[in-house]
Amino acid sequence: MDRSASNLRTPAIISGTKRGGRLRRVVFFGLTLLTSGLATLTFEDILSTDGLAPLEAVAIVLFFVLFTWIAGAFWTAVAGFLIRLRGGDGRVIRASEAEGLAVTSRVAVAMPVYNEDPARVTAGLEAVWRSLAAEPEQAAFDLFILSDTRKADIAAREEMAVRELIARLGAAGRIFYRRRAENLGRKAGNIAEFVRRWGGAYEHMIVLDADSVMSGRALVTLARLMDAHPQVGIIQTAPLPVGRDTLFARMVQFAARLNGPMLSSGLAFWQLGEANYWGHNAILRIAPFARACALPKLPGAAPLGGEILSHDFVEAAFMRRAGYEVWLVPDLEGSWEEVPSNIIDFAARDRRWAQGNLQHCSVMPMRGLHWLNRLHMLTGVLSYATSPIWMAVLVVSSILTCRAALEGHQYFQQGLYSLFPKWPEYRDGEIDVLLAGTVVVLLLPKLLGATLALSTARLRRGFGGALRLGASLVLEQLFSILLAPPMMVFHSTFVVTTLAGHPVVWNAQERGDRGVTLGEALVRHKWHVLLGIAWGAAILAMAPKFIWWMMPVIGGLLLSAPLTAISSRASVGRFLRRCGLLLTPEELSPPRELALLEQACAHEAVAPPAPVAGASLAPLALPAPSPLAMEAGPPLYFSMRGSLSALRLALQAWWAGTRREPISSNRV
Repeated sequence: MDRSASNLRTPAIISGTKRGGRLRRVVFFGLTLLTSGLATLTFEDILSTDGLAPLEAVAIVLFFVLFTWIAGAFWTAVAGFLIRLRGGDGRVIRASEAEGLAVTSRVAVAMPVYNEDPARVTAGLEAVWRSLAAEPEQAAFDLFILSDTRKADIAAREEMAVRELIARLGAAGRIFYRRRAENLGRKAGNIAEFVRRWGGAYEHMIVLDADSVMSGRALVTLARLMDAHPQVGIIQTAPLPVGRDTLFARMVQFAARLNGPMLSSGLAFWQLGEANYWGHNAILRIAPFARACALPKLPGAAPLGGEILSHDFVEAAFMRRAGYEVWLVPDLEGSWEEVPSNIIDFAARDRRWAQGNLQHCSVMPMRGLHWLNRLHMLTGVLSYATSPIWMAVLVVSSILTCRAALEGHQYFQQGLYSLFPKWPEYRDGEIDVLLAGTVVVLLLPKLLGATLALSTARLRRGFGGALRLGASLVLEQLFSILLAPPMMVFHSTFVVTTLAGHPVVWNAQERGDRGVTLGEALVRHKWHVLLGIAWGAAILAMAPKFIWWMMPVIGGLLLSAPLTAISSRASVGRFLRRCGLLLTPEELSPPRELALLEQACAHEAVAPPAPVAGASLAPLALPAPSPLAMEAGPPLYFSMRGSLSALRLALQAWWAGTRREPISSNRV
């Protein structure tokens, strides 16, 4: 039997996946809701010792939302841990399925850029192209740099850098550069313009971000998987963050490398063919993408209406609505990206994402979407909305505690005459159980990731050995505790300003190891520090015994400015690397593509391309047009009559299925 054919998911496996998917989701969501329900009942028991006031009832509802959020992440990590421990998941698309298969399609690798550093863009593309050139199937791929750059000086350097890249690689007729006259629709509009102009010449498109790097083997594997699975519309890889030296970035890179593969396996476990698209380092089937994934304008004005900013979740939902599956392939290696180098730039990126995700509230009610895609969008909304919820829980808890400390216990209720006092009731046991359960839910996923790393000699060495891995884990956890309060305030501010009607300006992302001075950090965190001072002073004045419970929050707010400044230092990150802390396998033994990226960046730093007047140069060659229609219609929403009709038809279909006669084994 051909080994490559045996790797593929047969119709029987696919059918079993659909049946097993229902059970997986029942188990996953059942455990998630059971965990949050038990925690909420315990919390309610603690608060109800003297009856429930309206403020306490609000705290219980908010607590349930928060605990459901972290319980879902917990069970995703547990599922991923068990899958990684057993060596894989037979019901998801796996990278190993592509072994021995031919690439039978034409693939466009597209990188949209917008006011990016041309040297970094071409350095990354050179690493990708040189890696791809080593693959026998490289002739099936073309590369497109899709520029939306608006600044004339960057555009001039960008074109010269691409010209030199094409000449250096001998890739004329294979690498193409197109700069749009108008930036319509931002990144999604840039991709759509490519589809309308050249989409008919290619079956698939691999989308990269300006900081993306992928190995040639990963690109070929994606193309093979798409050829082998015609029912799939999008395959998403799980890119790992690499390449930055600041303390903050190395913290993020370490945590993502330690836990990311496990969490990706956990997501694939219950998402199956209704996974998400993250906007880059993924392959799309162009024809259904053109038919189904053009983005409509949302009703109303920005920031919640108008152009859809966070397009990726929506495109995945539209692709699934068109009948095509979307898969995450967690075991496909050779996919990388970069992260912001400091907390300020990280928060600035989150500001854009917060508005884009909140817009999805207007997408979720659209007709025909799979329920899991609606859940993905709700999850994206909650990734920011949980911050003001968490802040509200903390504020309510502080108010209740301070009020109880000031009023003391009421042994005799006013207006009632009783011979017997109402003695205070304490819930020390329930408090200990809730605290222990919360710690387990928050910390166990990181311990599971470390366990997987320690169980493999190659990974254990890649993280610097058991002792250094343990020390790095403690350091990263302490940093995360201090970082959480200022990020809570940042996200709460983003949500409030978006709901108040203040749209974000969508600028190019800051890249490189940018440091933040203490002065800049104080300017950006001044309200966080003042909030910490006021909050801490109020608790010390009214309920001083409660201050120790609030120290992680208040301490994080008070230390936010120096934490931002120190963690933005590349020198601190490099020092810890020399000490063997926060190491990742890619740092100790860089893959060929990352080594090529470093070499190309060094070359560009020594000899950057000199801008030349465009009139003195012949225009860069572009392929012949091969247009494909991609136009969005108006968004269609549920109506009450349509919803009731759909429910009636679904119930009729279910009833007919229950009454269907069994098929006899001797019937032909």
